[in-house]
Amino acid sequence: MDAISYGVSRLALIQVKKEPDDRSEQTTQLLFGDHYEVLYASKDGKWLFIRIFSDTYEGWIDCKQHHAITPEYFEQINHANFKITTDLTSGILYKKHPLTILMGSIVPLSNSELFKMEEQFAFNGEAKSLGQKREFEYLGGIAMKYLHAPYQWGGKSPFGIDCSGFTQMVYKICGYQILRDAHQQAKCGKEVLGFDQAMPGDLAYFHNESGNIVHVGIVLEDEKIIHASGKVKIDQLIEEGILDMESKIITHFLAGIRRIISLS
Repeated sequence: MDAISYGVSRLALIQVKKEPDDRSEQTTQLLFGDHYEVLYASKDGKWLFIRIFSDTYEGWIDCKQHHAITPEYFEQINHANFKITTDLTSGILYKKHPLTILMGSIVPLSNSELFKMEEQFAFNGEAKSLGQKREFEYLGGIAMKYLHAPYQWGGKSPFGIDCSGFTQMVYKICGYQILRDAHQQAKCGKEVLGFDQAMPGDLAYFHNESGNIVHVGIVLEDEKIIHASGKVKIDQLIEEGILDMESKIITHFLAGIRRIISLS
């Protein structure tokens, strides 16, 4: 496979792997509706190395889970204001068969009558326009829907999610696209100068003993933070970092705060 080709996820969830091997670690996931470029195939042709369009993240997917689309359809998707689902799970009818999809999935429904789709869907769940930006009141409600979701390295769904997958998905549903990993997210938005200037909806990021950014969460009201550590949970945010509300131990050390939600 020499030329770049294109695909879109037509499964509820697709694992993206670090290496072209079933036993390799999961680095991220594709949810239904995520589209991507196929850069090349493994030597045995069983795996495809892809670049996800929304955040440029790269990794390997099983070729059997690849759904090919034309370059023209790929471009249409890029410019379409599709819907993003806001229920923990939703049902759609795809190719006349029912399929359960997860919160944060993209359904190819547009307000534009000029949009020509290659596929037909039926969907009647809760969703909002992908490009519609929402404020903290809405963002906080979305974040709370993930509460108690189990931690899973590379996960992006309510049934398994990591810290940066959680923040990325919450902001994405609210109309703000940020990068995938914690150290990348620490460069998104605008720096908040001082702990006392933090506002609900801000992104807080944390470092380890070596100074590397290894954790992120979303600032809530009353100096609380919601983050994925073991599970998605709420803890106290103090100037030093995250104070676990059960153990009363500082579990993560604050490196900085960024403002993602535009105030203008």
